[in-house]
Amino acid sequence: MQLTYLDNNSWCIDFGNSRILLDPWLVDDLVFANLAWLFKGIRRVPKPIPDKVDIILLSQGLEDHAHPQTLKKLDRKIPVVGSPNAAKVVQNLHYDRVTSLKHGECFTLNHHIEIIAVPGSPIGPFLVENGYILRDNTTGMSLYYEPHGYHSPKLKDFAPIDVIITPIINISLPFLGCIIQGRDTAIEVARSLKPQVMLPTAAGGDVDFHGLLTSLLRSRGSLEEFKPLLEKYNLETRIIDPQPGERYKIPLQPRTVSWSAFPR
Repeated sequence: MQLTYLDNNSWCIDFGNSRILLDPWLVDDLVFANLAWLFKGIRRVPKPIPDKVDIILLSQGLEDHAHPQTLKKLDRKIPVVGSPNAAKVVQNLHYDRVTSLKHGECFTLNHHIEIIAVPGSPIGPFLVENGYILRDNTTGMSLYYEPHGYHSPKLKDFAPIDVIITPIINISLPFLGCIIQGRDTAIEVARSLKPQVMLPTAAGGDVDFHGLLTSLLRSRGSLEEFKPLLEKYNLETRIIDPQPGERYKIPLQPRTVSWSAFPR
């Protein structure tokens, strides 16, 4: 397994001879609902679009996960798997093959990579977006991704999972509370899934943020705070602090897993 961090929530995952482009924001600015005065993310350097992408995987329909300008640059023939909300975004951009995954549903990539949708981040009172478990059925290796630190109790049915990509900090707004709650939940998901490797996400990278909201955002937690917690709970998990644009070959030891299909 090889992982390349592309800033913010964007990753390129090389897994089981397949390349997965996850929540890509690679070009232009990041703006929500055309309200640049409220929030605007500016890339210092545009990220090159990876070649030979087998699938685009989207966890949410919001612009920081399903970035319209990036999706317009990508080849519309690349298959897309996403939450129902994200699927609507790419369908409106006229992608050829779009699969909407509800919680508990599974998509199989190249005959042996399972992509399983699990409950992820709440967006407002009525919508819960997706987290994902990826598993290579030929090796049993697995990866779990959730970008806001909201972890379903159902995850324990999938333990152990080899690699976790999730935030380890909290980011909050006055009156709204935590919009990212990694500081509060990362150690609990580590204790539940016992990963060999964890990588923080949603921490920015080579990006500058502007607008009214940036002055109100509050951040708590750090990698330095998180590492002692792993020792406290006797977890042998290795932490990788990913640097933008760098590819990491993830060293994993084979493990016996007890689940062979999606637990019902």
